[in-house]
Amino acid sequence: MKLTLIRHTRLQIAPGICYGQSDIDVASTFIQECEKTKTKLDGMIFDAAYSSPLQRCEKLANALNIGAPIIDHRLKELHFGDWELHAWDAIPRDFFDVWAQNYAHTAPPNGETFSQLQVRGINFLDEILSCHPAGNIAIVTHGGMIRALLAHVLNMPLKGLFRFNIDYGSITQLEFGDVNLGAVPKINFVNL
Repeated sequence: MKLTLIRHTRLQIAPGICYGQSDIDVASTFIQECEKTKTKLDGMIFDAAYSSPLQRCEKLANALNIGAPIIDHRLKELHFGDWELHAWDAIPRDFFDVWAQNYAHTAPPNGETFSQLQVRGINFLDEILSCHPAGNIAIVTHGGMIRALLAHVLNMPLKGLFRFNIDYGSITQLEFGDVNLGAVPKINFVNL
Protein backbone atom coordinates (compact mmCIF):
# COMPACT_ATOMS: atom_id res chain seq x y z
CA MET A 1 0.00 0.00 0.00
CA LYS A 2 1.13 3.53 -0.78
CA LEU A 3 -0.26 6.61 0.95
CA THR A 4 0.47 9.96 -0.65
CA LEU A 5 -0.07 12.66 1.97
CA ILE A 6 -0.52 16.10 0.41
CA ARG A 7 -0.46 19.22 2.56
CA HIS A 8 -2.72 22.08 1.51
CA THR A 9 -1.24 25.22 -0.06
CA ARG A 10 -0.74 28.62 1.61
CA LEU A 11 -3.70 30.43 3.18
CA GLN A 12 -5.29 33.85 2.90
CA ILE A 13 -4.46 34.84 6.47
CA ALA A 14 -1.98 37.17 8.11
CA PRO A 15 1.23 35.57 9.44
CA GLY A 16 1.29 34.70 13.12
CA ILE A 17 -2.39 33.78 13.44
CA CYS A 18 -3.48 30.46 14.98
CA TYR A 19 -5.99 28.92 12.57
CA GLY A 20 -6.20 25.13 13.19
CA GLN A 21 -9.73 24.01 12.26
CA SER A 22 -10.89 27.49 11.21
CA ASP A 23 -12.05 27.27 7.60
CA ILE A 24 -9.60 29.71 6.01
CA ASP A 25 -9.53 30.13 2.21
CA VAL A 26 -6.46 29.56 0.04
CA ALA A 27 -4.01 32.38 -0.79
CA SER A 28 -4.01 34.30 -4.06
CA THR A 29 -1.01 32.14 -5.10
CA PHE A 30 -3.20 29.01 -5.12
CA ILE A 31 -3.09 28.38 -8.88
CA GLN A 32 0.72 28.56 -9.03
CA GLU A 33 1.15 26.42 -5.91
CA CYS A 34 -1.36 23.90 -7.20
CA GLU A 35 0.55 23.58 -10.49
CA LYS A 36 3.78 22.85 -8.58
CA THR A 37 2.02 20.18 -6.55
CA LYS A 38 0.48 18.68 -9.72
CA THR A 39 3.97 18.42 -11.22
CA LYS A 40 5.13 16.35 -8.24
CA LEU A 41 2.17 13.99 -8.74
CA ASP A 42 2.72 13.69 -12.51
CA GLY A 43 2.05 10.15 -13.69
CA MET A 44 0.59 8.94 -10.40
CA ILE A 45 -2.74 7.17 -10.58
CA PHE A 46 -4.72 6.81 -7.37
CA ASP A 47 -7.26 4.17 -6.41
CA ALA A 48 -8.97 6.66 -4.10
CA ALA A 49 -8.58 10.24 -2.90
CA TYR A 50 -9.53 11.54 0.54
CA SER A 51 -9.63 15.09 1.86
CA SER A 52 -10.18 17.07 5.00
CA PRO A 53 -13.48 18.97 4.71
CA LEU A 54 -11.79 22.34 5.26
CA GLN A 55 -11.87 24.37 2.04
CA ARG A 56 -8.08 24.73 1.82
CA CYS A 57 -7.82 20.95 1.42
CA GLU A 58 -10.99 20.30 -0.55
CA LYS A 59 -10.11 22.99 -3.13
CA LEU A 60 -6.66 21.48 -3.64
CA ALA A 61 -8.02 17.91 -3.85
CA ASN A 62 -10.45 18.97 -6.57
CA ALA A 63 -7.89 21.05 -8.48
CA LEU A 64 -5.31 18.24 -8.56
CA ASN A 65 -7.58 15.98 -10.67
CA ILE A 66 -6.74 12.92 -8.57
CA GLY A 67 -10.31 11.65 -8.50
CA ALA A 68 -13.38 12.86 -6.67
CA PRO A 69 -12.22 13.25 -3.07
CA ILE A 70 -14.02 11.43 -0.28
CA ILE A 71 -14.43 13.97 2.52
CA ASP A 72 -13.42 12.70 5.95
CA HIS A 73 -13.70 14.88 9.05
CA ARG A 74 -11.02 12.84 10.83
CA LEU A 75 -8.44 14.47 8.53
CA LYS A 76 -8.97 17.97 9.98
CA GLU A 77 -6.17 19.95 11.58
CA LEU A 78 -5.77 20.25 15.36
CA HIS A 79 -8.62 22.11 17.03
CA PHE A 80 -7.03 25.00 18.92
CA GLY A 81 -10.27 25.89 20.71
CA ASP A 82 -10.30 29.41 22.15
CA TRP A 83 -6.98 30.19 20.43
CA GLU A 84 -8.46 29.85 16.93
CA LEU A 85 -8.03 33.05 14.86
CA HIS A 86 -6.04 34.81 17.58
CA ALA A 87 -2.46 35.98 17.11
CA TRP A 88 0.01 33.53 18.65
CA ASP A 89 1.60 36.52 20.41
CA ALA A 90 -1.77 37.41 22.01
CA ILE A 91 -2.10 34.04 23.76
CA PRO A 92 -1.08 34.46 27.42
CA ARG A 93 2.49 33.21 27.64
CA ASP A 94 1.94 31.11 30.77
CA PHE A 95 -0.93 29.17 29.10
CA PHE A 96 1.02 28.79 25.88
CA ASP A 97 4.15 27.53 27.67
CA VAL A 98 2.18 24.85 29.56
CA TRP A 99 0.67 23.67 26.27
CA ALA A 100 4.00 23.80 24.39
CA GLN A 101 5.70 21.63 27.04
CA ASN A 102 3.09 18.87 26.68
CA TYR A 103 1.00 19.43 23.53
CA ALA A 104 0.59 15.67 23.20
CA HIS A 105 -1.61 15.54 26.31
CA THR A 106 -2.56 19.17 27.00
CA ALA A 107 -5.24 20.93 24.99
CA PRO A 108 -5.69 24.64 24.39
CA PRO A 109 -8.84 25.85 26.23
CA ASN A 110 -11.85 24.14 24.55
CA GLY A 111 -9.56 22.50 22.00
CA GLU A 112 -7.95 19.08 21.57
CA THR A 113 -4.59 17.47 22.26
CA PHE A 114 -2.24 16.14 19.59
CA SER A 115 -2.95 12.68 21.03
CA GLN A 116 -6.63 13.14 20.18
CA LEU A 117 -5.71 14.32 16.67
CA GLN A 118 -3.45 11.29 16.26
CA VAL A 119 -6.22 8.90 17.37
CA ARG A 120 -8.46 10.37 14.63
CA GLY A 121 -5.67 9.78 12.12
CA ILE A 122 -5.01 6.21 13.28
CA ASN A 123 -8.73 5.38 13.04
CA PHE A 124 -8.71 6.75 9.49
CA LEU A 125 -5.59 4.71 8.57
CA ASP A 126 -7.06 1.50 10.01
CA GLU A 127 -10.16 1.97 7.88
CA ILE A 128 -8.12 2.74 4.75
CA LEU A 129 -6.00 -0.38 5.28
CA SER A 130 -9.10 -2.55 5.46
CA CYS A 131 -10.77 -0.91 2.42
CA HIS A 132 -7.70 -0.59 0.16
CA PRO A 133 -5.07 -3.09 1.37
CA ALA A 134 -2.98 -2.85 -1.81
CA GLY A 135 -4.10 0.57 -3.03
CA ASN A 136 -2.41 3.80 -3.97
CA ILE A 137 -4.27 6.41 -1.91
CA ALA A 138 -4.06 10.23 -2.05
CA ILE A 139 -4.85 12.14 1.14
CA VAL A 140 -5.11 15.94 1.15
CA THR A 141 -4.78 17.13 4.72
CA HIS A 142 -2.90 19.38 7.15
CA GLY A 143 0.61 19.66 8.55
CA GLY A 144 -0.42 18.58 12.05
CA MET A 145 -2.16 15.45 10.78
CA ILE A 146 0.74 14.49 8.52
CA ARG A 147 3.19 14.89 11.42
CA ALA A 148 0.96 12.84 13.75
CA LEU A 149 0.66 10.04 11.18
CA LEU A 150 4.43 10.01 10.64
CA ALA A 151 5.02 9.81 14.39
CA HIS A 152 2.59 6.88 14.57
CA VAL A 153 4.06 4.80 11.76
CA LEU A 154 7.61 5.48 12.99
CA ASN A 155 6.62 4.69 16.59
CA MET A 156 7.93 8.08 17.75
CA PRO A 157 6.64 10.09 20.69
CA LEU A 158 4.44 13.01 19.71
CA LYS A 159 6.90 15.34 21.42
CA GLY A 160 9.11 15.05 18.31
CA LEU A 161 6.38 16.11 15.84
CA PHE A 162 7.87 19.40 14.84
CA ARG A 163 11.15 17.82 13.74
CA PHE A 164 9.30 17.08 10.49
CA ASN A 165 9.30 19.97 8.03
CA ILE A 166 6.01 19.64 6.16
CA ASP A 167 5.82 22.56 3.71
CA TYR A 168 2.66 23.91 2.09
CA GLY A 169 1.90 21.91 -1.06
CA SER A 170 4.40 19.20 -0.09
CA ILE A 171 4.07 15.49 -0.74
CA THR A 172 4.94 12.84 1.85
CA GLN A 173 4.68 9.24 0.69
CA LEU A 174 4.43 6.24 2.97
CA GLU A 175 4.93 2.93 1.20
CA PHE A 176 4.14 -0.21 3.13
CA GLY A 177 5.53 -3.45 1.69
CA ASP A 178 3.16 -5.24 4.04
CA VAL A 179 -0.32 -3.97 4.91
CA ASN A 180 0.75 -3.75 8.50
CA LEU A 181 1.13 -0.40 10.23
CA GLY A 182 3.62 -2.08 12.55
CA ALA A 183 6.02 -2.52 9.62
CA VAL A 184 8.37 0.43 9.07
CA PRO A 185 7.36 2.09 5.81
CA LYS A 186 9.57 3.59 3.16
CA ILE A 187 9.07 7.37 3.43
CA ASN A 188 9.62 9.98 0.68
CA PHE A 189 9.39 13.75 1.25
CA VAL A 190 8.80 15.98 -1.77
CA ASN A 191 8.68 19.70 -0.87
CA LEU A 192 8.07 22.82 -2.98
